[in-house]
Amino acid sequence: MKKYLLLSLSLIFVLSSCKTDKKKEADTPVKELNILEKVAQAHGYENWKDVSSLKFTFNVDRDSSHFERTWLWQPKSNDVVFMTREDTISYSRKAVDSTIAKTDGGFVNDKFWLLAPYQLVWDQNGFTYEHSKNMEAPISKQKMHKLTTIYANEGGYTPGDAYDYYFGDDYVIKEWVFRKGNQEEPSMVTTWEGYKNLNGLDIATMHKMPESNFQLYFTNIQVE
Repeated sequence: MKKYLLLSLSLIFVLSSCKTDKKKEADTPVKELNILEKVAQAHGYENWKDVSSLKFTFNVDRDSSHFERTWLWQPKSNDVVFMTREDTISYSRKAVDSTIAKTDGGFVNDKFWLLAPYQLVWDQNGFTYEHSKNMEAPISKQKMHKLTTIYANEGGYTPGDAYDYYFGDDYVIKEWVFRKGNQEEPSMVTTWEGYKNLNGLDIATMHKMPESNFQLYFTNIQVE
């Protein structure tokens, strides 16, 4: 009899524990993503943690001229290799000094163009931002979300700059405006197009300026 009583009590305890655990799970609030995180996630940011290396070629065509440079970045160690037809330079972003600052500035620029949706998360302590809805996009003239980020006046290679991102309800960037020093007039306006999914990262590979022969694009993108 005592044996059956102990078994019954144990069963009641197990069932009670299960109900309590389920209640705790139900009571645990789901963290609401802010607008920066929503844009980053729409571009595959949840898969960035699995990336061990990223290689890409940054290209700019303007009229008949062409410019390119290639980077290999290992984000976990923050080691960078810079490659052109003339030279190859390896350095660590943990120890950038005056001799490598110009090269690193190029890397920061090119990486920003490639991974701007992720920079929204990485840099969010370095800028202020404002999100508006039903704003007219500068190129398509369609009504979109507008997210403006204004970087602090100190730190970084281009302090005080501002960016206006335009996107739909899917949070995927379609157009953006760069405003140097947070000036009112645009310094550059381009599309975000040619999206490719590379090991879970959704990357815009092409940026064009309206009514211009300018295009900035990425080739040879390798994500491991």
